[in-house]
Amino acid sequence: MSLDWIYFAISWILLKWHALWEAIGLGGRFLGTNWSWVLAIVFLVVTIRIILFPIFVKQIKSQRAMQALQPKVKELQAKHKGDRETLQKEMMELYKTEKANPLMGCLPMVLQIPVFLGLFHTLRRLNPDNQQTTLYGWTADQFHDATHATLFTAPIASKFGSTPAELAALGANSTTVKIIAGVLVLIMMATTYLTSRQMILKTGWAEDPQQKMIQRLMLYGIPLSLLISGSIFPIGVIIYWVTNNLFTLAQQQWVLRKYPPPQMAGRTTSSARPASSTAKPATNGTAKNPVQPARTGGLFGRKQQQEEPVRPVVDTKALAPKPGAKPVNPKKGARPASKPKG
Repeated sequence: MSLDWIYFAISWILLKWHALWEAIGLGGRFLGTNWSWVLAIVFLVVTIRIILFPIFVKQIKSQRAMQALQPKVKELQAKHKGDRETLQKEMMELYKTEKANPLMGCLPMVLQIPVFLGLFHTLRRLNPDNQQTTLYGWTADQFHDATHATLFTAPIASKFGSTPAELAALGANSTTVKIIAGVLVLIMMATTYLTSRQMILKTGWAEDPQQKMIQRLMLYGIPLSLLISGSIFPIGVIIYWVTNNLFTLAQQQWVLRKYPPPQMAGRTTSSARPASSTAKPATNGTAKNPVQPARTGGLFGRKQQQEEPVRPVVDTKALAPKPGAKPVNPKKGARPASKPKG
């Protein structure tokens, strides 16, 4: 299957944004940076994310529906344990009835993969030795300008692992390229980690071992893998990735506030709990210390809240006089309460 339509679409959006920044006077070079091309990549991300935003909202709603169905799913798993075919049939029927789609959870990410591949292919073509300068709607002047566009004097077509011959063709300094690309790779890793951590902070770790393993892979595995794969990404692609991560952080923050997960929506603070629930009488007449609450809310857990002191339980029936018992005389020397005058 040809991906030329993706390359045409990415190039069209990129070139339109570049023309806009050129028109408002950002066509020159400032601080060793061709801002018209850098901003064109940044706003390529903004354009794609705005187009995908309705799908992202559907993804969040589907995730919330899936989370709400977990108790019913566990009941079906316990009911049809060992009968995989019946379990799958019942679960599909449940998803259909509750209008929940398990595939919606990964749809926005899947749709962004062609965009990333298209940009990677487009920027990889930016080479002074490339004779095909007018592919995908580019003009020869645009191709030449983009090939020599820089970010703090490092060409956006260069990468951390560029060979000396590639750097010489671009007229780039090896040390400068490695510093700029290295810093961007570290920022890419950090923002990728933060996007996963942000979601786990709000929703918590999954109870299912397989889902928890996937969470750990997303949190630690993918950022670490970028340390190696980032060396083959052109600087322009890393700019795209970092911008996409920053957009994701802001978007997730908004979505988590507007559509909080069930765990967040039903969470209550210790100050909102009734005071009587903090102390429970023991069955053997002695007060037991309540079980320490589990750490919640954070990736590594927050400090446990200090427990309120447990008040001793007073048995009022034991202090009451027994039927037929003589009344106890007041202590000697105790003065009777004086009657009010007048």
